This record gives sequence, C-alpha cells and structure tokens, in this order.
Amino acid sequence: MSTDDIARDREGEVALITGGSEGIGFQVAKELAAKGLTVLLGVLDLERGTRAASTINGKAHAIVLDVANPASIAAAAELVRRDFGRLDVLINNAAILQRGGLPAGRSFDEYSRLSHPSRVSMDEVRAVWETNVFGVLMVTQAMLPLLRKAPQARIVNMSSGVGSLTLNADPAGPYRSIYGPLYGASKTAVNAITVATAIELEGSGVKVNAACPGFTRTGLTNNTGTQTVREAARNPVRLALLGPDGPTCSFSDFNGPLPW
Repeated sequence: MSTDDIARDREGEVALITGGSEGIGFQVAKELAAKGLTVLLGVLDLERGTRAASTINGKAHAIVLDVANPASIAAAAELVRRDFGRLDVLINNAAILQRGGLPAGRSFDEYSRLSHPSRVSMDEVRAVWETNVFGVLMVTQAMLPLLRKAPQARIVNMSSGVGSLTLNADPAGPYRSIYGPLYGASKTAVNAITVATAIELEGSGVKVNAACPGFTRTGLTNNTGTQTVREAARNPVRLALLGPDGPTCSFSDFNGPLPW
C-alpha cells in the first residue's frame, strides 16, 4: 500500500495527543498528520501550541488541555464534540518527572535518590500522579463517548519500561535502581489503568494499549536520552494505527512485548 493510499484511508479520522506541542507527542502528531489524520495537540499554552501546529505538514490544531484540571478536560471534550463529532485516536502522552521538570544538571541517579520511598516528598508524589495517572484516567473518561462514535477507535497510553513490576522485581532488572514512587510507580499505575480500560472495552472495537517509547532525548530527560523522538514515536504511532486484527491490552516497545 502506498503512502497516498494510507492517507486516503485515514482521511476524516481525528487524533488527540495530550502534551502534543513538543517532544515525543509532537513527533507522533507529525507522523499521524502525514498519514492523513487531523491531529489535535492538547497543550497548556494555546499560543505556543498554535505555533507548533502551524509547522506540521497536514491538518493540525492546538486545543487547551490541562490533564490535571477537570474543567479544562471537559472543555476540550466539548470542543472536540462540537467541531469533529467523534475521536478516532487518543494518545495519553502528557507526563512529568516532578514539579517544574528535572533541574538542569541534576542526574537521574540523584533524582532517584530523592525519590526513594523513605524520603520522597508527598507533595511531589501528588503532583506527579495528578498528571501522569489521574490525568490519564480523567481524559479517557471524558473522551470515551467520542471514541465510541468512531468505527475503530484506539487509545494509546504512554508508559515506560521503568514501570514494569516484573522487571523491577528482578535483581538484574535494568531500571531497578531508579524505580520509586514518582515517575516509575506512576507508569506502573498507567499500566493498571490500561488493563482495566481494555477489559471494560473488550468487544467494543476500541483497542487500548500501553506504549513504551524508550529513553528519549526530550525536555523531560534534559535531553539525556539514548534515542531520538523519531525512534520513540514508532511504537505509539503503530498502536494508534492498528487494524481490526491488532492487539488490545498489550504493553510493548518497538521491539516487542514487555512484561507488566
């Protein structure tokens, strides 16, 4: 199938990406727009988001969407309903490591030490989970009536291998030393929400999967990742475009399945 055929097949479909104005979310938006979808960048700053959308080759719009703010989520859902009538793809991408992001010069080793259960700030835990966990659930709940109106809707929750309980319980696990109640455990919770949502939507035509993009050079990591945003976008884009025979209730990176 040619690129033009794929674009025609996707004409009229609408995708919403939270945290869509930069990093992996922005790259996913660009790639979905290239496939013919109309992409909606969920952003905190409309002016900045509009500038980002204007650089995308395809149909792209910015909408205000603060995933930690129920009123903002409700307003975004109403905008999508009014202007598009349905939603074909929801990518829950917005996430934080801590309030204000990782300070310049702070290593992940230092971050993990400050995130140990014995010393982590409860204010930080609440802030991270408000965005990374509760935000995913609230946005999904608000957009689900619109997703149900699409013939083959897809929900992609951006997770991480660092959230895998199986890997972290293994003494040889690659992320064990940095696992803690902030980012790592928040992604464990995202995986749980993914499974619960997929179970509820079994047989509905809505597929729900968790995607690990890998350790990526973005603002979230102070650009210290090991791969590019283009590499990181491959798996969420794949899951967003799954056909009717594709999986649901899965957790994977681009190389294949990951253990929960």
